[in-house]
Amino acid sequence: MEIQQVIGADISKKSIDFAIHHAGIHLKVANDHQGFAELIKWIKKQKVDLSKTLIVMEHTGIYSYRLEQFLHQKTLSFTKVPGLQIKLSMGMVRGKTDKVDALRIARFGFEKRFDLKPASPRDASIERLKMLSTTKDKLIRTRASLLTSVNEYQEVCGLKDGDLIVTSQRKLIKEMSNQISKLEAEIESIMDKSPNLINNYRLLMSIKGVGKVVALNTILKTENFTRFRDGRKFACFCGIAPFEHSSGSSIKGRTKISHLADKGMKTLLDLAAKSAIQHDEELKQYYQNRIGKGKNRKSSINVVRNKII
Repeated sequence: MEIQQVIGADISKKSIDFAIHHAGIHLKVANDHQGFAELIKWIKKQKVDLSKTLIVMEHTGIYSYRLEQFLHQKTLSFTKVPGLQIKLSMGMVRGKTDKVDALRIARFGFEKRFDLKPASPRDASIERLKMLSTTKDKLIRTRASLLTSVNEYQEVCGLKDGDLIVTSQRKLIKEMSNQISKLEAEIESIMDKSPNLINNYRLLMSIKGVGKVVALNTILKTENFTRFRDGRKFACFCGIAPFEHSSGSSIKGRTKISHLADKGMKTLLDLAAKSAIQHDEELKQYYQNRIGKGKNRKSSINVVRNKII
């Protein structure tokens, strides 16, 4: 695709600010279908060739969901970029408004237009799995918080099992457990109906140390192994790929990983590596040999994480 024009989009829950790079003009619309229709009219009024235009937006979670669906339906090209990447590219800046942010995103997109790739339509099954998994994780965290609260009330304050404070929270915990089970059942149902998903899921589960949670999250983060070119790219995303730190002849820093990472996936891989060291004889021997040579334990576990990837 030959990109001649870039439109920056600064997205919030209720509205979206658009800016055309070349013209430097701005439009604010509602984050709904009526606002999107207004956007198309505005673009055509500016005589912009939509077939050679790329819309650039930040990752904003579900706030961009409706816009993405609309753009896919209209076969308009767009891409999503991490907000930090845009921020670091700006240099020293002063002031911040939605209009200015949209213009800055447009400028970033135009400068990087040869490197940016239009997003492909997403698999509906993976999108549904992401929503189900996110909801399940939130319920699990809330349930854990309530369990801690109940235990503390009983152990520290001496509340009895029949106390209203205890029973009310236990009822919520029970209901949350029921809902978590239902979410897990739908996740398994979706996986079973997709040969591609279930095959990769089972292959992942065949790796020592990789359980259901790690396997599912790997499929979701990699969008069933279509998002990243190779294992090194995914390792960078997870924050476990080592990078050299040196400059000239005076600075020779040790090789280390970056703090820029998907912390949740990094934690899951850490647990997978520790499990693999216990249950995979080859990795266990490899880990013990490194420790025997005086290698750092954390770096040795990180090597195992990379081997799993």
